[in-house]
Amino acid sequence: MPVVVGIRFNPASKVYYFDPQDLTDLKVGDYVVVETSRGEEVGQVVIAPREVGPQEIVGKLKGVKRRASALDLTQMTYYRFREEEALRRCREKVQEHNLPMKVIRAEYNYDGSRLVFFFTAEKRVDFRKLVQDLNRSFKARIELRQVGVRDEAKLMGGLGRCGRPLCCTTWLTDFRPVSIKMAKQQDLPLSPMEISGVCGRLLCCLAYENELYLEAKEKLPKRGTMIDTPHGRGKVVQVNAIKESVEVELESQVTVEVTHQELVNLAKSSHQKASSRRRRRRGRRRSKK
Repeated sequence: MPVVVGIRFNPASKVYYFDPQDLTDLKVGDYVVVETSRGEEVGQVVIAPREVGPQEIVGKLKGVKRRASALDLTQMTYYRFREEEALRRCREKVQEHNLPMKVIRAEYNYDGSRLVFFFTAEKRVDFRKLVQDLNRSFKARIELRQVGVRDEAKLMGGLGRCGRPLCCTTWLTDFRPVSIKMAKQQDLPLSPMEISGVCGRLLCCLAYENELYLEAKEKLPKRGTMIDTPHGRGKVVQVNAIKESVEVELESQVTVEVTHQELVNLAKSSHQKASSRRRRRRGRRRSKK
């Protein structure tokens, strides 16, 4: 069976699989030099070499070239310190060319041979002259890459509505689909100010507990349903998925809270009483015969 190793190039980024070649003793945390579609990169091992089924591999895997040396890591650290200065200079060039774009981050590869600038823009931007100018300013191959608002938040970082660092910058590797239906399912206010993140899109965390709400609400009666409760018959006016309970307005217009377990117990009790009545009727019919 083929052997793969999982490599990550940035915190909270996707894990890419490579062929470890002869380096089957790699451990989690080791740094390696690998060949990618954009050239050589230094990445960190996050999944140690392991066997996988052939069906899990799509196409031919690129190989790990070697372990990263002390020089490689020193170069990587040096060029990371230079990224802030590169970003400042690029922004100055954008202003000089009067381009409608916002440069948000600069990234060198480990040896400084390639420099990528990430930017956002409302429309397509003709930045050919800008690239020529940047090529003269930096002794590196220049790339400009346009990203969306979610990726902008991931690259820039910040604090979410909860007061904690953004999930996408700390641990969230993929953006899962999020819909307004999830907010409705969780009985959240549908105001954009309440359910949007710093990127302006729906909060990623709406998807975290959505399955829990779906499972809880499947067990509970829907709002507006007439049900029997230990306190009498009434109409469901509110559903609380977290507490697994419902608020019921009784015929006396008194509102009570009833848990799912109470409804289950009441149904069992009603079923037992009905079974008992059927047995008594069958017993009376037999005695008459």
